[in-house]
Order: sequence, then structure tokens, then C-alpha cells
Amino acid sequence: MVEQRRAQRRKRRRLKRWVRLTLLGLFLAAIASVAVNMIVTKEEAVPQGTPKGILDEATNSEVSEVSKEPSASITISAAGDFTLGTDETFTYAGSFPDEAERNGLAHFTKGLDGIFQQDDVTTVNLETTLTEATEKAVKKFRFKGDPGYTQILTDAGIESVNLANNHIFDYLEQGYEDTKANLRAADIGFFGYDDSFVTEVKGVKVGALGYEGWADTAEIREQVEADIANLREEGVAIVVVHFHWGVERSYVPEQSQQTLARFAVDAGADLVVGHHPHVVQGIEEYNGKFIVYSLGNFMFGGNRNPADKDTYVFQQTFEIKDGKQTDQKEINVVPFSISSQTTRNDYQPTRLQGAEAERVMEKIIDVSNQIKPADWVQYMKKEPS
Repeated sequence: MVEQRRAQRRKRRRLKRWVRLTLLGLFLAAIASVAVNMIVTKEEAVPQGTPKGILDEATNSEVSEVSKEPSASITISAAGDFTLGTDETFTYAGSFPDEAERNGLAHFTKGLDGIFQQDDVTTVNLETTLTEATEKAVKKFRFKGDPGYTQILTDAGIESVNLANNHIFDYLEQGYEDTKANLRAADIGFFGYDDSFVTEVKGVKVGALGYEGWADTAEIREQVEADIANLREEGVAIVVVHFHWGVERSYVPEQSQQTLARFAVDAGADLVVGHHPHVVQGIEEYNGKFIVYSLGNFMFGGNRNPADKDTYVFQQTFEIKDGKQTDQKEINVVPFSISSQTTRNDYQPTRLQGAEAERVMEKIIDVSNQIKPADWVQYMKKEPS
């Protein structure tokens, strides 16, 4: 009996072992079936014969779309003082308001040759108020223009204006706030003091800041550095900084202009431009960036006949690859006169050609050489022959 029971136990163990092996085999077969099904489904989703590289690209396309950064060429223009209007005591024939009344607002943009419409972003210095306020600051000249003059900026193709200058408060706080409100209504951006301008072009963010830079102080350095850092945090890829500074009618920038401009570059500015002297000052390349110390007047209603009518538009094309600037540099310095006439100011900036353009270009190079050798000419845009 004992042997019989042992034989039965051995038989049951062999049966259990067979059952376990059978179940294991069924489990492995099920896993294999699921794996084959996944492979077949994936192959059906991709056309037969698709190369592996393309298959991998298709598999990762959704991730690539999310992480892809923009690549583009962005051309930025800068010009000097726009005084759209004049002092109310200037009631003579041929004043800015008189020209507007007699010839219409289209008169003022006829000589631009579409230069600001062919770029991506234009920044200029608005050295006037656009207001109907009457209470004025106590000073020699108080500039004011009709709010409708914003149409001149729109017609010209100007996207944004600097307000940090010595005339924006000529009609006190009311004039300042009116000017900003009228610019907003015309969809013209503005910057200066506590305001910054940010726009997006071709998927790339461009920003502008503006300051009165009469002295290179610790206070202004701190503000410039913080403002640039804030724009970078917003994802701005190109930062343009405007300074209203310098000595009127001086062709050579003061030492404080030079040190402040270079600090702005060290703090992250990609382009520094200046205005206020009412004449042109030179251009400097510093640490791979360009500093334009004074662009002079441009559309300037504050003087009926300036002795020096030379001015220029500075343009730089930035190459952006995967959201970052490349080291490629291309600039264009375009000579202008503030007037279409030589005997008086008709407030119609006119692009110069031929010998006059060459004369103004030589002048810009000469005043640049008074800062340091004008090596920036090597980056000038090559005009088609």
C-alpha cells in the first residue's frame, strides 16, 4: 500500500509539472502574439519601403515641432529726431503745421523711398508731444503736434518711437499721457523710461528700450542692466537701446556717451543708437556690436532752416538660427537730407544719391574715425551692381 501511494504522488507531481509547462507555453505565445501585432500595426502606419531615417523622423516629428526654435533674417532700421509739429510761437509761413495744412500729411514721407516699409522693424526718436493740452513747461522751446500727425508715422512704416528725451514733457504730464494714448490709438509702439517695446517678427521677438543718457551714472547703469535682463527673460532675441544724450552740434561723442554705450553692450544690448546733438556723430563696432552715437535730425519741425541738413538711416540685418543670433554681420548706412530743398527745411527727409550720398558717407566715416578707426565699413551691405 505504501508503494502504491508513493507511485500515485509521483504521478500527480508529473501531472502538475506538465500543467505548469503548458501554462507557461501559452503565456509566452500570448506575449509573442502581442509583440507581432504591434510591429505589424507600426509598419501599416508607414508606407512600405520608407527608409529608416525618414521613419525615425516621422516618429519624432511631434517632439521636433514642439522644440524647434525660429530661424530668420531680421532687418532693423533706426533714424533720428522726429519733431512732428513745432513750438506754438513759430507761426511763420513754411512752419511744420503750415506745410501740413497746405500740402497734406503725405508731403512728409514722399522722399523716404520706402526705406522703412522694406525693413522688419523701425525705431526713431519722437521729440515732440502729440496733444491738445495747453499748459506748458517753463522753458525756451515747447514742441507740440496735432494728434493726427501719428498718420505720418504710419505712412512712413514706423513701428515704434522713443519717448525718453528732453521734449516729451513740454506739455507736462498731460501732454506725455496724451502722446502715449494717441500712439496707442494709431497702433504705434513706444518705449522709454519705464516703458519697453516688444514685437514678434518671423517668430523672433525684438525689443527696444530708451533712456536720457546725459551722464554715465551708477543709477542709469543699474536700470539699463535690469531692463535688458527683463527683456531676455521674456524671450527677446534682439535688444535695441536708444540714448538721448550728448552736446548739441557736436560731431564727436562725449566720453560719458562712449562709456555708457559700451556698458549697454556689455549688459546685453545688440544695437545702441543715439540722438539729441542735431548733427551726425560716428559709428563704432564694440565687442561685435554696433554703436551709433548720433543719427542727427530727421523729420525735424523745430528749426525752419538748420545749417547742417545731413542725416542717415542706420540698418542692421540680424541672422537668427534656432532662436539665437549668429556672428554674421551686415549693416547699411543710408545717407539722407532732412529736407528736399537746400535753401530751407520743408520737413521732407530725402534719400540722397550720387555725389551727395558719397559726401555724407565720407562725413560719417570721418566722424567715426575721431572715435576709433572706422573698421565697421567692412560689414556694409553690398549693393547690386
